Amino acid sequence: MVYRLSWGRKLFVTANYAFLCLISLLCIIPFIHILSLSLSSSTAAAAGLVKLWPVELTFASYQNVLNKQEFLHAFWISLQRVVLGTSVNILLTVLIAYPLSKEIRDLRWRTKYVWFFIFTMLFSGGLIPLYVTIKATGLMDTIWALIVPGAVPIFNVVLLLNFFRGLPRELDEAARIDGAGHFLILWKIYVPLSVAALATVTLFSMVGHWNSWFDGLIFMNSPEHYPLQSFLQTIVIQRDLRFLKPEDAELLKVVSDRTNNAAQIFVAALPILLVYPFLQRFFIHGIVLGSVKE
Repeated sequence: MVYRLSWGRKLFVTANYAFLCLISLLCIIPFIHILSLSLSSSTAAAAGLVKLWPVELTFASYQNVLNKQEFLHAFWISLQRVVLGTSVNILLTVLIAYPLSKEIRDLRWRTKYVWFFIFTMLFSGGLIPLYVTIKATGLMDTIWALIVPGAVPIFNVVLLLNFFRGLPRELDEAARIDGAGHFLILWKIYVPLSVAALATVTLFSMVGHWNSWFDGLIFMNSPEHYPLQSFLQTIVIQRDLRFLKPEDAELLKVVSDRTNNAAQIFVAALPILLVYPFLQRFFIHGIVLGSVKE
């Protein structure tokens, strides 16, 4: 049977598509401008001639960025943070979400535990107590200062426990009858069935660690230990001259400050742009399935 859309429905769908295309353009155009600026000459950038297409195409800015040891070192620190931080986040999220997804008859005071975690998501002790705690534990100026404070992302825990609660209880009961324990049930049944939800929370964790910059400025005493986003904030926003070398003065004759910063911003965004397409097909699916139950 063929259904014909009414004029009102067609108008509604057309308006929705037009609105979504407009929002997409508002997100994409600044990124295209940054890419065009990074591929343009310093004179064109200084004259304000670069819009959405490179003017006097050159790759000098990228050559400068890839030869800058400070940038590469900060990039490496961010990679370590993403790998370690995401691994810790996913492991703790799974271990916390599984017991909290059980019924009250299986876990006494389950609801109280859930609200305890949600309370920590809504209220925090503040920046000063966090700084004092990190300093007292000896984590200052180490990569663990960037990982440990956010080791348990509560939003991801809530999302994953709701997903676990949506899985058929018959699977759990059948596994128990066969003699399986909680760890075997978790890793052999729950985790394999939760690929979409796990991909979603993994993406959240990766993006969160990669884009975080403020904690690097707070917990790192030495600029040499800054992650990439903290490094870019220092260079692009504050324009800290501690990272400039004497030979950079000659380079600035060919590469301007604007084109160099644009190249660094684009390179910093590239890893997430490369990873996201592989997880995109799980993203919406995981969000919808994880939001069915409380």
